Formats: sequence, structure tokens, C-alpha cells
Amino acid sequence: MTLLIVGLILFLGAHSTRVFADNWRAQMIGRLGEKPWKGLIAVLSLIGFVLIVVGYGAARVDPVVLWVPPIWTRHLASPLTLVAFILLAAAYVPRNGIKARIGHPMVAGVKIWALAHLLANGTLADLLLFGSFLLWAVLDFTRSRRRDRAEGTRYPAGSLPRTLLTVVIGVVAWAVFAMFLHTRWIGVSPLPMSASAPAAGIAAPAATEAADMADTADAPR
Repeated sequence: MTLLIVGLILFLGAHSTRVFADNWRAQMIGRLGEKPWKGLIAVLSLIGFVLIVVGYGAARVDPVVLWVPPIWTRHLASPLTLVAFILLAAAYVPRNGIKARIGHPMVAGVKIWALAHLLANGTLADLLLFGSFLLWAVLDFTRSRRRDRAEGTRYPAGSLPRTLLTVVIGVVAWAVFAMFLHTRWIGVSPLPMSASAPAAGIAAPAATEAADMADTADAPR
């Protein structure tokens, strides 16, 4: 469990400097240079990611069960992750209405993704992994939106075709992952029809999923 905790601190900490310590970040970039700074963040992120994968995998060998999630949470996880995938797509499709409205759809997607998995899983390792990502995403999103208001940031208006394209991409990506990749990589189906198994149960690849979302959740740190 120690490895998981240290990994989360390193990984999420590396992805938090721009939002929570922007002045210190600017000083470090001025001292080290932009490329060395980005290299340092990349190294810390990689180390943290490896520790998360190893620590979470080890914790699942002998899980500490805190609660047994009711069946309805497993049914709720699927539509929540669908929304998360649409938000993920919104971070990349230019001029879509979702990004114009939310501003930071990737971070919002991490929030919903983490909440879905936290609701549907009940071990200590799940609480640490998904709870940490949920807390980080809530704080990051709040600070980022506050910074947008303070700086008068305005995002390009979205068009209906781009917004519809965003939704389609998100739905297709979610369907592929839910019907094929989740079971192949993680070992359980996240679909409600498989509610007899832990719908959002995650093996070590959950850390990969978490890391992938957080790694692109905002501008480079």
C-alpha cells in the first residue's frame, strides 16, 4: 500500500504545480528552463505511474474490503463513464460546445470517471486510487475555473457539428472500451449485464487508465 500512496503523491503532485503552485512553477522554469522542467515532470510522472501500478496490483492480491457496493452502483458506473469518455473527446475536438461551456472537459471527465469507479468498488486500494484522483480533479477543476474567471479567459464558441462529432467519438470510444478492452485488459466486464461480477473492478491496468486521463487533463504542468 505504501508504494501506491507514494506513487499517487508523485504522479498527482507532478500534475498539480500549474494549478496549485503556479508562482513556484514559474520560478523553477526560470531557473531550470522550460525543457528541463518538462523533463523533470515527465520523470516524476513516470516513476509515480510505475509505483501506482505496482502498488495497486500488490494491494489487490490481499484486498482490504471496506464495504460491498450495492448492485445499483454498478449499473450507475456505466453511464457515468460514458459521460467521462465524451468529456475526454471534448478535450481534443476543436471548437465543440462542451469545451466552450466547461473549459476543462478532461479534468471534468477525470472527476466523473473516478466517482464512477469509487462508487462501484469497495476496497481500501480502490478508495486510495479513485478517491485520490477524484479529490485531485475536483480541486484542479475548481482552481482552473477560478483562474479562467480571474484572467478573463474565453474559450472559442462551439458549433453544433463539432459538438455532435465530439459526442459520437466519445460514445464509440466508450463502447469499444466497455465491450472489448475493459474485459481483455482488466479481466471484468463493466457492463450492467455483468452485474454479478465487480462491474468496475480494476486490476493494475486501472492505474494505466487513471494515468492516461490525468496525464492530459490540462495544459502541460
